Amino acid sequence: MKVKKVILAYSGGLDTSVIIKWLKENYHCEVIAFCADLGQGEDLKAVKNKALKTGASKAYVVDLREEFVRDYVFPMLRANAVYEGAYLMGTSIARPLIAKKQIEIARKERADAVAHGATGKGNDQVRFELTYYALKPDIKVIAPWREWIFNSRESLINYARKNGIPVPVTKKKPYSSDMNLFHISYEGGILEDPWAEPPADMFTMSVSPEKAPAKPQYIEIGYVDGNPVFVDGKKHSPANLLKKLNDIAGRHGIGRLDMVENRYVGIKSRGVYETPGGTVLHIAHRAMESITLDREVMHLKDALMPKYAELIYNGFWFSPERLALQSLMDEAQKGVTGTVRLKLYKGNCIVAGRKSPVSLYNPQLATFEAETVYNQQDAEGFIKLNALRLKMQSL
Repeated sequence: MKVKKVILAYSGGLDTSVIIKWLKENYHCEVIAFCADLGQGEDLKAVKNKALKTGASKAYVVDLREEFVRDYVFPMLRANAVYEGAYLMGTSIARPLIAKKQIEIARKERADAVAHGATGKGNDQVRFELTYYALKPDIKVIAPWREWIFNSRESLINYARKNGIPVPVTKKKPYSSDMNLFHISYEGGILEDPWAEPPADMFTMSVSPEKAPAKPQYIEIGYVDGNPVFVDGKKHSPANLLKKLNDIAGRHGIGRLDMVENRYVGIKSRGVYETPGGTVLHIAHRAMESITLDREVMHLKDALMPKYAELIYNGFWFSPERLALQSLMDEAQKGVTGTVRLKLYKGNCIVAGRKSPVSLYNPQLATFEAETVYNQQDAEGFIKLNALRLKMQSL
């Protein structure tokens, strides 16, 4: 297939800067760069200018922060999604939105192909491409890392310098990082030794718990049908609410994670993450559900959550099974409304209270003191019926 025009997911880093030149050399095509603003905090005007200077015919910079939090992060949090018991999936959840917008631009520009800078060893190549094919089955995908001769950062730098592509002159970080409004990830380099502790000066979204304030801070998060809407009684948009919680939780050293995870391609990988606001929202949401969700609905959600999380981690955001599970998760959120009070202190996010106008918690039923609404003798028959099959097995 002859490629005339390609939309490149562009970050302005070394890899994607090289890719613009490489695509033009090897495919003899027009290259349009697309950079998604997901709250990574970079100078995106400079990123756009760099794309144009290094050969892109056009460069899109699209502010996706509100859409990212509202339509991707919040649905994931409504499901309490955690991958392998720890990871809140800040990288995983960003990729389908980037790829979706890339396809929209491809349609608008009548492009033949899309391209990305993900390597052939990681998860992101899968996440990007599953989304591409789900939304535009006939699209051609170009993944330079699976085609070109470059095999190291040094070889990319040499190519960049040879072709006049600006290379950062700052000291090389001995690891790679990826940031958005939900989290920042670190991997590779010195972190490839799972025994080595991450350097203290690596972290950017949070202070170390040791340096966090000696006095705890209390905050209240208000929920409406499973979504956080208020912080300390003040209403915020999804992106602004998450940003505010990142700032507050980061000051208290909350949200750091160091884990070895299983990539979809079959490789174990060590990753270090900071998810300050997301950690607070995950804990707060579970507390909100504890007084508003029916027992069996809660247990069903908990049973399905690992599969739901796996689908997101592996790149199946637009799959029919993820959409079906999302419908169930969202149906269960009707009535998950109220307020959670949290105590933030030196890396800890502690639930200090929860209340709801539709709470299922009944103090009269729960009390150990005298009450008249529960007949304790009823428990005898309940236990005997549940023990019947156990008795029969022993007999």
